[in-house]
Amino acid sequence: MELKNIMKLLGGLGIPIAYHHFAEGESPEPPFLIYLTLGSHNFSADGMVYFKVKQLDVELYTDKKDLALEEELEKILDAQGIFYNKTETYIKSEKLYEVLYELEV
Repeated sequence: MELKNIMKLLGGLGIPIAYHHFAEGESPEPPFLIYLTLGSHNFSADGMVYFKVKQLDVELYTDKKDLALEEELEKILDAQGIFYNKTETYIKSEKLYEVLYELEV
């Protein structure tokens, strides 16, 4: 699935979304999503790229733990057959929870 299609699906969550970051001073109130591509894990054959695979991080930021929103996001990924790994951290300086979904698309 193409990156633009995934972002369109995630846009259905109804929360702000941006690539890499929001412009300084324009960061919305949580919850919001940030996504970024970190590189690739392409598959090769005969010394050439046979199948392109992008590494994609989707970061969900909330000011309180929001299981319902996480489940909604995961339903979107699951419905498209997109495998992900999930980790979570609390950013004390920002007073935000970050739930990180690591995907390959």
